[in-house]
Amino acid sequence: MQRVMIVGGSGSGKSTLARALGTCTGLPVHHMDHIHWMPGWQARPRDQRREMALEVERGDRWIFEGGFSTTYAHRLSRADMLIWLDLPVALRIWRVTARLVRYWGQQRADMAEGCTERLHSETLPFYRWIWDTRQSGRLRILAMLETAHPDLSVHHLTSRAAVDRFLQDASC
Repeated sequence: MQRVMIVGGSGSGKSTLARALGTCTGLPVHHMDHIHWMPGWQARPRDQRREMALEVERGDRWIFEGGFSTTYAHRLSRADMLIWLDLPVALRIWRVTARLVRYWGQQRADMAEGCTERLHSETLPFYRWIWDTRQSGRLRILAMLETAHPDLSVHHLTSRAAVDRFLQDASC
C-alpha cells in the first residue's frame, strides 16, 4: 500500500478514513477539498485544480481522497489500492448535517483554509446535489473500475461495519 485512492459520495467518510489510514501507514494524506477550495468557499479555477491534483498523483506515496473525476483515470493508473465508500444516501446526508453542526463556525482539518462550516447560499443546493448524484456517482465509479489495471486492489465498502473491518484488517 503506497498509493491509495479513496472515492465515494459526500458524507461517506472519505476524509475520516484517509486520516485513519494515514496515521496507521505513515502515508501522506491529501484532501481534494484542499485543492478545490480557496478561502471563503471560492472554487479554484479548474485548470489549477487539475494541475494540483496531478502533482499529488505523480508522487511515489500518497492517500488521496475525494472527487474531481477529471483526473480519475490518471489517479487510478497510479494507485495500487482503490477504496470505494458506497454508503446509503440517508446516512451520508445525516453525516453532512452532523458535520455542519459539529464544526459550526470552525474550519475542518480536511477543508481548505478560510472555509468555515456555516449555512450559506449553497447549503441547500449541496444537499440536493448529494441526492441527485446518488446514482450517477455510483455509475461513474463503476465505469472507472472497468478500466482499472489488473494489479489494483479494490475495496468496495458499503457499510460502517465494512469500513471498521477494513481498518481492523489493515492493522489500524
